[in-house]
Amino acid sequence: MEDHTSPVYQVRYSWDLRTIGVLVGCAVFIAALLLLDMPLGAKIPGLALFGAGGLFIAYGVLTHKVAFRVDETGVLLGGSPIRYSATTAHVPWEDITGFVLWRQAAGGASLPYVGVTRRAGAPALPGDGPIARAVLEHLVPVPADVAMSSRGMTGWRLDKDRLVAAVSHFAPEISVRDYS
Repeated sequence: MEDHTSPVYQVRYSWDLRTIGVLVGCAVFIAALLLLDMPLGAKIPGLALFGAGGLFIAYGVLTHKVAFRVDETGVLLGGSPIRYSATTAHVPWEDITGFVLWRQAAGGASLPYVGVTRRAGAPALPGDGPIARAVLEHLVPVPADVAMSSRGMTGWRLDKDRLVAAVSHFAPEISVRDYS
């Protein structure tokens, strides 16, 4: 149980409608592959893809790892639950110049993101590199620097009021901008 009176704001990976929907979709595809009359060579790749995908998603949620945290040291951008250590980043307050809430269009839907803007010369974050930046410059509606220091809200939900309260407590000079 999380303490809602503490100025620390922390969210862990957990069940949400998007995650449940993806798992149900995986289960439907697996059931269809098992029930439909088709060659085994066609079934195996689908079973492997949707079975493994569903297991990875369920594992990520069941670990309850920290997805996002704002505390006295700065911001923890939780990584992918599957490669958590390699993709998690901590951004200290001295490197943060602001927070940005934004959305990435994906077909007919969109995914909300939360990110930080960082001072020039701040150390690179996991996954940052020239190829990633070149791709991001063409795909996202925010600068590549912001995209590199953002996390999609999949498997967790942001409480904007608690985020603003935590930022106001630990770094009152830093703003939270909502472009979503």
